[in-house]
Amino acid sequence: MTEKSVDKTVKAEKAAKTAKPLASQTLFRGLDVVSAVAEGCRSVQDISDRTGIAFSTTHRLASALVQIRYLRFEPRKGYRLGSRLVELGFMAYRDSAITTTARPLLEELAAQTQDTVHLAALDEDEGIIYLDKIGGQRPIEVNTRIGGRKPVCSTSVGKALILDQGPAAWKQRYEQEAAKGMGGRLPLDEWLAAMAVYAAKGYTFDLAENVDGIRCVGTPVRDASGAIVASISVTSTDAYTDEARMHEIIPLVQSVARKISMLLGAGGA
Repeated sequence: MTEKSVDKTVKAEKAAKTAKPLASQTLFRGLDVVSAVAEGCRSVQDISDRTGIAFSTTHRLASALVQIRYLRFEPRKGYRLGSRLVELGFMAYRDSAITTTARPLLEELAAQTQDTVHLAALDEDEGIIYLDKIGGQRPIEVNTRIGGRKPVCSTSVGKALILDQGPAAWKQRYEQEAAKGMGGRLPLDEWLAAMAVYAAKGYTFDLAENVDGIRCVGTPVRDASGAIVASISVTSTDAYTDEARMHEIIPLVQSVARKISMLLGAGGA
């Protein structure tokens, strides 16, 4: 090996050693930016002040984080946590108590009905997110996935998640989703009337409001405080689920939801 090649090797090794701490520093700074946004910082200047990172570096990091969906940016509102963080959070949540607790009961419900069963939670910015899914035994494909999202107002799990919120909040949610092009197929007045019935009876229907030919029966899951923390549903096609069968499914879904709720510390009423 010549003196020149040795010199190149030494320089390369030095560069590699320098790159590692620099990469780590960039990673830590990026995490600091995310944490600052989580704590309420909305502008680049606010984030820079909170983290002590230079304004230009903060702007570069925030822009990169927006590109990979760890942050999102809204004009006049600033930075918010992004949908990728929500996905990661729900992946962690999926492995937590509620999903672990619910899974055996969801499997029993799927076996009993032969239909697809979902467990979902509310993501305020993105609608609902599926925490778990047990496939059915019928020759149909329900186009949903764990971690996937759907609107609130046109899905049975979504409606179940907001049953306690009341007419004013329901109306606001409906209008927000309609403005985003995610509105359901029922006019507002009909949808609100249906929600009032669902809230009184403790279950919800999706009568092909989200996907043609797909019907669902949903109900909420509650925690020890009595708050709705998740919802479950049985999903099938209208070929297998006419109105009479939907009403047969209601007590099955409600029974499983009660069992899950009790395991989470809720009362048995």
